[in-house]
Amino acid sequence: MTDPVPTEPADVVALRRDLHRHPEVGFTEFRTASRAAGRLADLGWQVAAGAEVLDADARLGVPDGAELAAAYQRAADSGADPRYLPALRGGLTGVVARLRGARPGPVIAFRADMDALPLHESDADDHAPSRLGFRSGWTGRMHACGHDGHVAVALALAERLTDRDFPGEVRLILQPAEEGGRGGAAMVSAGVVDDVDVFVAPHLGMGLPTGTICTDVAGLLANSKLRAVFRGAAAHASMAPEHGRHALLGAASATLAVHTMPSFSGHQTRVNVGALHGGTVSNIVPDRAELRLETRADDGDVNAELERRVRRMLAGAADTYGLDVDVELIGAVTTAGNDPAVTAALGAAADRIGVTVGAPGAGIGSDDATAFMRRVQDRGGVAGYFGIGASSPAPHHSGTFDLDEAALPLAVDLLDSLVRNQTVAM
Repeated sequence: MTDPVPTEPADVVALRRDLHRHPEVGFTEFRTASRAAGRLADLGWQVAAGAEVLDADARLGVPDGAELAAAYQRAADSGADPRYLPALRGGLTGVVARLRGARPGPVIAFRADMDALPLHESDADDHAPSRLGFRSGWTGRMHACGHDGHVAVALALAERLTDRDFPGEVRLILQPAEEGGRGGAAMVSAGVVDDVDVFVAPHLGMGLPTGTICTDVAGLLANSKLRAVFRGAAAHASMAPEHGRHALLGAASATLAVHTMPSFSGHQTRVNVGALHGGTVSNIVPDRAELRLETRADDGDVNAELERRVRRMLAGAADTYGLDVDVELIGAVTTAGNDPAVTAALGAAADRIGVTVGAPGAGIGSDDATAFMRRVQDRGGVAGYFGIGASSPAPHHSGTFDLDEAALPLAVDLLDSLVRNQTVAM
């Protein structure tokens, strides 16, 4: 039995809960993207999806064909919109919608990322989605970063703006694969922001309490994500270990080496090996091991140097144990900063709806909204990234993460005010 499309008028909380029940990881957002596209089209927005808005060759870390096919079928069986689902096949899960206002003005674009995380969601009674019946229905997938809220807010905003009582054009960019920095650059490459004057990327949570926003989340980090596959030779671990080349041992050695990376004076840097897999049973020398790792820095050149050093460590570990290693870049994020005009406009919108401006309460990470920001700024526009408080009871990317749903209508009000009172100085 499929879930019905939520009825008009949009209930932003119901939208968010439906999305939360059906989390889809990067480039498999078939249900999410198709239903969002269908709703936007029904509201009278001009909608483009798939290859029209996403450069397939610019994507990073695309799942294999079997995973994409299984996710596509799962979406088809759980309420995906058949009008738009075929355009998304193969992981082309981007959507862009446009609506022209009644008065002349600039093009203002909002990014809403759609992807979930490969994470098991808590089933504890004190976890609201579990207690209230909208916990993830798909094992090993969870909205643990607020992206379900981002899409719900975008769709509720879209309905509110159908009166066209605003200047210029509003563009909603529904982006796949933000996690890992894999989808933003592909949409930029397709030209979706080439004529945008003002670009804004809101993010729920950020350690802020409900009723507050941070108008400038400064210091977003550049990021590189790598997959390294070590290949050796299998052998009996007791009878002939000298004939083996231990891929798992080489990968483990590389893991320890990466975590000894020195910091760079005057810069924030991060390195982390987040996954290490290899071997089959205890009495076989493993002939294959895979690790996934990331580097981050507050400067693109520093991050590039971190990545270069990490690659040398991986190669050195492979050489030490007589292995081959293949290293693939599977995600990349640049840095970007807010334009003062956007920060000021966000503060004014907050004042109009009675929301407090504060500072972020969580550490800074990375977001490939920076790819859009850089493109818009390079072409003479302005851009900003900001946080919307949602009193989250647990950190982002944890199995008990959640949003205070009272933050959702506040987010809609804020973006609505920003659109209708367009005062960003170009």
